[in-house]
Amino acid sequence: MRHIIVLSYDGSAFSGWQVQNNAPSVQGALQDALSMLLRTPVSVTGAGRTDAGVNAVNYVAHFDGDFQISDCNALAFRLNAVLPREISVQGIAPASDDFHARFSATMREYQYFIHSGKDPFIRAYSWHCKYKLDVDRMNRACAFLVGVHDCRCFEKSGSDNATSICNIMYAGWELRKTGIGSPSPLVPTMAHAGEQLVFTVRANRFLRNMVRAIVGTMVDIGRGAREPEYILELLEHGTRSDAGQSVPGNALFLTRIDYLGD
Repeated sequence: MRHIIVLSYDGSAFSGWQVQNNAPSVQGALQDALSMLLRTPVSVTGAGRTDAGVNAVNYVAHFDGDFQISDCNALAFRLNAVLPREISVQGIAPASDDFHARFSATMREYQYFIHSGKDPFIRAYSWHCKYKLDVDRMNRACAFLVGVHDCRCFEKSGSDNATSICNIMYAGWELRKTGIGSPSPLVPTMAHAGEQLVFTVRANRFLRNMVRAIVGTMVDIGRGAREPEYILELLEHGTRSDAGQSVPGNALFLTRIDYLGD
């Protein structure tokens, strides 16, 4: 019988989602915990691979077995008791045999967080970028990303994907306020302090390192090193070395996965 499992994880403790030979992974920790509790080897299939250090919210996976799970809520509770603190299971439910966590997904959403003012409370999950970024320029560049493209220019070298064609459904930047408490009346507030840029991108699929390379390219555009139209040049004939740097993974979150019929 097939079951869906929904979980969230802090990627800082792991080499990524996928099982590695000599490094901790989210998939490995989940399989070990399920195998122990269900007293039989359990293999878990995830919605996709996330890189080392990358986080996920409401990540979807599935697992199969001949066993009966009489109380899915109780199993989720027991899993949370034995899993590392960086992994939280939101729920478990029966699924149809034709459901597949990866291949049944129709859309995936990632978000990347950037802060400009030094902030000790968000640095673990946000990248401190010291450049002054023009959000309008970056959003103009986002318009060129939307559509069906060969995204090999953003793919990590040496990847083994069968195709690099992706349908990017949405891409955009927005400015949000951050911070705890109120500014002190004793000193003037520094410019840009307490602000965070959030990049949201949705596509049917993503290539390895793709979002981090897109953000690095967007930062180049936002600081004036490239024009927004450079995205078109990259997509038409660019290589990975032509795109921007790969930004840190700790500020990247897989935030949503949609399935047919949701």
